[in-house]
Amino acid sequence: MAQVVLFHHALGLTPGVVAFADELRGAGHTVHTPDLFEGRTFPSIEEGVGHAQEIGFGEVMQRGARAVEGLPAELVYAGFSLGVVPAQMLAQTRPGARGALFFYSCLPVSEFTPAWPVGVPVQVHGMDADAIFVNEGDIDAARALVEEAEDAELFLYPGDQHYFADSTLPSYDAPATALLTQRVLGFLAR
Repeated sequence: MAQVVLFHHALGLTPGVVAFADELRGAGHTVHTPDLFEGRTFPSIEEGVGHAQEIGFGEVMQRGARAVEGLPAELVYAGFSLGVVPAQMLAQTRPGARGALFFYSCLPVSEFTPAWPVGVPVQVHGMDADAIFVNEGDIDAARALVEEAEDAELFLYPGDQHYFADSTLPSYDAPATALLTQRVLGFLAR
């Protein structure tokens, strides 16, 4: 079974993020859910991103790096939206990564290293009409990653919701989340 580090989105470590982690745990995986916001949660993306800007995105990444210091190197790094920032940084720079799972976001590989690490499989999941994922360049970065990496997949779901796999939010899409979870569990079973 896989060991996964799952980083939350800009709303913080919500019950929906924990529920998703519990779904993976129920399949036998060990899932760590570091709290990058030290217990704070936010009612909107804007407020959560504002908090991340206030503490600094560099600090968000450092909190992610500190969260894995005592964990084995052989981890799957996963992140929801803002959580993709530390997940992608660690997948690209911390030796031993087993894989990466990016939900609703993807950064250009060049943000962290010149090339995607050889032997690290990755999946990117997002909605095809999500204004944040599509209009802010994430989908383009995901397509470039799929072209570059030897084992990379981009999954697009019909809809316009950003946080569609967080079961505690109005943006939740149960059918899309069921398919996403099936694909993630298949990925982790490899």
